[in-house]
Amino acid sequence: MQQQNDDRIVPPNIFGHNRAVVTSQYAIMQTAGTLPSRIPGISGATLRVQTAPPMGAEFAQILCELEPGGGTEYDRLEDGIQHFFYVLDGEVDLTIDGQIFSLTAHGYGYVPVNHRCGFSARTDARMIWIRKPYEPLDIPAPDPLISHRDSVERSRPHTEGRYWQYLLPTDDFAFDMSMNILGFKPGNYFPYVETHIMEHGLYMLEGQGLYLLAGDWHEAVVDDFIWMAPYCPQQFYCTGWGEAAYLLYKNVNRDIRFA
Repeated sequence: MQQQNDDRIVPPNIFGHNRAVVTSQYAIMQTAGTLPSRIPGISGATLRVQTAPPMGAEFAQILCELEPGGGTEYDRLEDGIQHFFYVLDGEVDLTIDGQIFSLTAHGYGYVPVNHRCGFSARTDARMIWIRKPYEPLDIPAPDPLISHRDSVERSRPHTEGRYWQYLLPTDDFAFDMSMNILGFKPGNYFPYVETHIMEHGLYMLEGQGLYLLAGDWHEAVVDDFIWMAPYCPQQFYCTGWGEAAYLLYKNVNRDIRFA
């Protein structure tokens, strides 16, 4: 009996092709091919884990694709874990210690250690969720923070044609993580190859470019994720017709640790 055509059935391919690369120094991941994971206590959501400790990272980053009403089934309190949420599109309610904050596209929230949090989508939405163990000092941990990309100044250090947006305070040692947006005009780039101790997680928000990672050049486009281990040589060139921008995580403000 001849099989009927069904758009739900993916036809077989002779070979698979994907730009994903995973090495000990870096990884570049496309949304297509990053298969969904299931996390207890979260429903109405497709969760794509972009990086986590099994990759070698010391933080986790998850792309959450939410249905209306999708999200956490109860507020979470993870021992020693802090959270950062960035809404890519749609509307999401973020709950911190029972208080609800409504986030629209490019709204974000930081939830410090020892605070309960949850989220629920008002519409179809996509959101970046970062989780990191907090490294305490002998000073109080930060307070929760809610803001929006449009409320953050675009500073232009070093060269024209590039900008930084510092989403979390940069001069407060209570924070052991930094979240920034870096933007580039077409043809702009970092003036040198960077190599430093900080680990990075990068999500392409806009545009496209070429990324140098440990001596290898990779194309990076909207929705790509890049993980960079400490001391991974790196450089970015903005290509295409429009500006490029990416959301960037890195660990900061702590002394060197010895095993």
